[in-house]
Amino acid sequence: MSGVDGAFLHLETPQTPMHVGSLHLFTRAAGARGDFAAAVRRQMKQRLHLAPVLTRRLATMPLQFANPVWVEERDVDLDWHVQRIAVPAPGTQAELEDCVAALHSQLLDRSRPLWRIWVLDGLASGEVGYYVQVHHALLDGKAGVLLAQALFDATPEPPRLPRGKARPGEHPGLLALAATALARDAGLYVKLVRQLPQALQVIGGLLGAGAPKRRSGEGDGRMRQNLAFGPKTALNVPIGPERGFAAVSVPLETLKALAAAHEAKLNDVVLALCAGMLRRWLKAHGGVPRKPLLASMPISLRAGGDTEFTTKATLSLVNLHTDIAHPLRRLHAIRDAAGAVKSVARQARGVIPTDFPSLGAPWLLQGLASLYGSRLAGALPPLANLVISNVPGPREPLYLAGARMSCYWPLSIVEHGVGLNVTVMSYAGSMGFGFTTARAAVGDARELSAALLEALDELVAASHPKKPARAAPAPARTDARGTPAAESEPKRRAARRALP
Repeated sequence: MSGVDGAFLHLETPQTPMHVGSLHLFTRAAGARGDFAAAVRRQMKQRLHLAPVLTRRLATMPLQFANPVWVEERDVDLDWHVQRIAVPAPGTQAELEDCVAALHSQLLDRSRPLWRIWVLDGLASGEVGYYVQVHHALLDGKAGVLLAQALFDATPEPPRLPRGKARPGEHPGLLALAATALARDAGLYVKLVRQLPQALQVIGGLLGAGAPKRRSGEGDGRMRQNLAFGPKTALNVPIGPERGFAAVSVPLETLKALAAAHEAKLNDVVLALCAGMLRRWLKAHGGVPRKPLLASMPISLRAGGDTEFTTKATLSLVNLHTDIAHPLRRLHAIRDAAGAVKSVARQARGVIPTDFPSLGAPWLLQGLASLYGSRLAGALPPLANLVISNVPGPREPLYLAGARMSCYWPLSIVEHGVGLNVTVMSYAGSMGFGFTTARAAVGDARELSAALLEALDELVAASHPKKPARAAPAPARTDARGTPAAESEPKRRAARRALP
């Protein structure tokens, strides 16, 4: 287990479960019969060997002096891991979201592999719900997409899969566990020492020590706006175990057209929509602070082709410019702030560790989690006001036991002082926004999904060009990124025509 993966275990408390999840809706074929949950169990039995995370369980170190290790479970109890539950009547989206929020608040059993699936019946739409929760110690967002590829099919007819070879369960003794931990940590200390000179060189460059000047929107020149404490808001309070959840999907093509119209990235538009949503929600819950909110944004550290089931990401801060009322000016400011973050992440990617020694880490992190939740979260200014994560998902429709997946909404983690997590996943032409909340911070998560749709309408309306009263010749000019206007303007007009 890597140091980052172990941290998710040690920071977990009853108030702050550390699992992620996703909610899906499936449409069964006309005339389909039989128990869908039973069909899911049968398919899972055939596919456990495709995703090793599904058969891993924890073996703890003596006295928990270091991270646990993963061992192979001999017999995965699918009757326990795959459960069927009925959504309360009348089975609308609201009942579905509340049911999933209650399930998401429950800790996973550490004596078993750290995942569970719930098949949700009783929806008024006639669809079948499917909620899967997996501990963050097993995977990150991109590894979650890899897991989806193992669990779901690209066609209604499941392909024939080769049988997995039976693997013997492992039950190492105390001495073997201790020796493994000591040997592993010794190697990590050596690796960290070797990387230290390169890390110091990169940090010095990012802080401006001899770094070359960069264009507007790149590098450390715009990075300072992201390096500050966020304002105190209703989102930034100590939390309890109760969770809220809301979900909404928007057309991916609309978001891409907005990005093209403003020479922005798709993620910039996502951040701008979240900023507009927050302004609306905050107006009804204490007011919009003069100081802009900061979002913690995970950035993947995976190399191309890396398919390992683990966490390989780091957290960065990005200024959401919620103090700017005009939606387009706010989008442009966010575009520059996020561009600076990505520029820094590219430079630092090779020296940011995703693994580190774990001797003493369980004691230290568990103590810090208890101290922060009981005393510090309500007193310290927030490092970030919320978490926003954008994960590219499958482009084509997926299937499970012959049923077509119609929606894909992610769920994630909230913490003391950070009571809102917005995770976004693209799927088959849509962008699914999942709002995971602590009820101590957000009483009704559906206020957020409604506010996001209003923010989208506002941004689309503001992006339609207004015809001038009379045309007048203008001098030759360049846009904010140095591109001649004669080249960039036709592209923006074409993108705006694509907007609804």
